[in-house]
Amino acid sequence: MKTDFIFNFLEPEPGISAFVENIGMFHNQSDTAKEVVVLPDGRIDLFFWQAGTQAYQVLLIGLETAPEQRFVPPQTKAFVVSFKPLAVEYILKTQVADIIDLAKSFPENYWGFDKNILSDFGLFYHSVSAKIKTIMPLAVDRRKVKLFDLIYQTNGEMPVAELAEQVGWSSRQINRYFNQQYGLSLKAYCNILRFRASLKHIAQGKLFPELNFTDQAYFIKEVKKFSGVLPKELSRNKNDRFILLSVLKGQ
Repeated sequence: MKTDFIFNFLEPEPGISAFVENIGMFHNQSDTAKEVVVLPDGRIDLFFWQAGTQAYQVLLIGLETAPEQRFVPPQTKAFVVSFKPLAVEYILKTQVADIIDLAKSFPENYWGFDKNILSDFGLFYHSVSAKIKTIMPLAVDRRKVKLFDLIYQTNGEMPVAELAEQVGWSSRQINRYFNQQYGLSLKAYCNILRFRASLKHIAQGKLFPELNFTDQAYFIKEVKKFSGVLPKELSRNKNDRFILLSVLKGQ
């Protein structure tokens, strides 16, 4: 079936995968706004965006902790770099604690790009990869690398105390780092990752907990907290408004 709303998300080149989760695009080709619901996914997104004849924008969106309904304006094209949290410190060289559930504008010429970068997604993909390689650090705090590796590998299910013990970094220090850098605690971030991992199962029609939730009631509560709807409605994904779920169904 033909659709006027297209999207595509690609894995990054191996050389930048420690900092980038994927590089994507979406394009609302229609003359009407497209309803979408943005779900928390544990990523920080850098958008290069233009809606119709409106001004070209570069926006950084911080971590999200709750679902948000948005409307993509007609004739909108957007390319996006979805970063892993480590990139905030080492690639973007900023903090995002002040924009949790929010966004902030970056200069239009950020990274030396301009609105013409939106003409070709392939060019954008390779330009982003090349740019990030030029600003990647020579060294990264090994504790932070190991911490995020463990969080991803366990889908956020490893207790904070165990993470701290394996990394050799106290729980108090880790939470101070998370709150100062990202605007939330490590546990809160892990809960987001566990929800996101559950989406893969919900996309397959599995409406019962596959991960370490206490029981079905708690699973439903957490899914509703982060998506705004019950697992059954989320799985239906009416009008493909939950884009993250649509991407997972397509994988």
